[in-house]
Amino acid sequence: MDDRAAVELLPEIDGGSLNADEARRRALYAAFAAGDARFDGQVFVGVSSTGVYCRSVCSARMPKFENCTFYRTPAEAEEAGFRPCMICRPEVAPCHAPVDAQASLARRAADLLRVECAAGDGLPRLAARLGYTDRHLRRAFEREFHVTPAQYVRTCRLLLAKSLLTDSRLPVAQVARAAGFGSVRRFNQVFREQYRMTPTDLRKRRRAPASEGEGITVRLGYRAPYRFDLLLRFFAMRQLEGVELVDGSSYARTARIPLPDGGEARGWVRVSDDPQRHSLVVTMSDTLIECVPQVCARIRRQFDLDSDPQAIYEGIRSLDEVVPGAAVAGTRVPGCFDSFETACRAVLGQQVTVVAANRFAGRIAATYGAPIDNGVEGLSLAFPSPAEVLALDDVEEAFGVLGVIRSRSRTIVELARLIEAGEVTLGAGAVVEDEMRRLLAVRGIGPWSANYLAMRTLCHPDAFMETDAGVAHALPDLSPRERAALAERWRPWRSYVNVCLWNSLSGD
Repeated sequence: MDDRAAVELLPEIDGGSLNADEARRRALYAAFAAGDARFDGQVFVGVSSTGVYCRSVCSARMPKFENCTFYRTPAEAEEAGFRPCMICRPEVAPCHAPVDAQASLARRAADLLRVECAAGDGLPRLAARLGYTDRHLRRAFEREFHVTPAQYVRTCRLLLAKSLLTDSRLPVAQVARAAGFGSVRRFNQVFREQYRMTPTDLRKRRRAPASEGEGITVRLGYRAPYRFDLLLRFFAMRQLEGVELVDGSSYARTARIPLPDGGEARGWVRVSDDPQRHSLVVTMSDTLIECVPQVCARIRRQFDLDSDPQAIYEGIRSLDEVVPGAAVAGTRVPGCFDSFETACRAVLGQQVTVVAANRFAGRIAATYGAPIDNGVEGLSLAFPSPAEVLALDDVEEAFGVLGVIRSRSRTIVELARLIEAGEVTLGAGAVVEDEMRRLLAVRGIGPWSANYLAMRTLCHPDAFMETDAGVAHALPDLSPRERAALAERWRPWRSYVNVCLWNSLSGD
């Protein structure tokens, strides 16, 4: 069975054991032999002759079929006794790609566990956030991933530590802290038990760090092709002075991340592309050491690292019949780093140009944002948080002097209240359909804004904005109703159609 047959088995893989039958195993083996990037991060291969597990794109010598076992997650492979390959580095593999709005409970829990793996949140608290009992969550998680949530978190921590040991110059004690281990002794013990070497042993065998400068560096993998240039152009058009910096090769911004003790970590993040190794190089200030998983998760979502470009391109390639050249393989949907910042900008951008929205958002950041002393020229502000907006005496008056009309100010205040109260969630673990209903109940949030926020803050792949000015410009001969009807053929990838239409206006 060839690798095309293996790809056709992906829906089956997504719902059950990878080793259920011989035909499936041979299909996966064929994809592994071909180095098929479409499986990267979705299937991991345990090799009994070496004791390691690999990504589908591993360049090591091909093992025999009878020595291969297939797993859906690194945690499952590690529970079976395999350790990560030093060549293909499973810790930088992209994660499962979102496909529908109603993600499974286990998938949403996995997203949160990956983000919070260093925070030490217990399962009961996580279950409460998702609206279930911890017993029900545990059963759903084990049924989907074949490991317990605790085992999954342990693997997340170990893989994060392995990445930091390989790509950064952090001392082992700081690596242990950043990865969420309570002590260096416990870190050494777990690392030795799982990987049959100490952290120091691994560091001796590592490659040279990705960055020789200051800060903490990690790599985040993606499935090729990847149009990093188009993402940079999108962010460059919308960059906020003092908050973001975009040049021809990198994106940088300030960051403020809440800490479990109620405090806040502040610093900077820079992102650049390494196309030869199919990964982004993410460097962050040392001040963010306590929230490395959260920063990485935000960058994954902002740069759409977990999507499947081959499946998406196959789903939208007929767009070229309508707008020649618009469907570009490797196009990503731009997400966001700070969901409230993006929500405010969406509100400010209603019925005005991108330039005008930038101007209003920039004034808010300059007047009411939190100053950040990064020592990085051009990065000195963080956009105000929901709590800071709510603390203003009269938001309508405060924003009014900056040129923001009262109706927009009232919508921003209501969004801040809902987010601060936990009644609206714009991030990992959310159910898109539920959050869109809540957004549409907010006065001043219509279908365009709700779909835009679903696309950018909730990583929803199937949002479409038929009334958007750019979409209208790209499809000038159609009414909004006709555009919406036309877009039905591109489900569940309509967010990517939006982006391709926007990009087509610039000639790419």
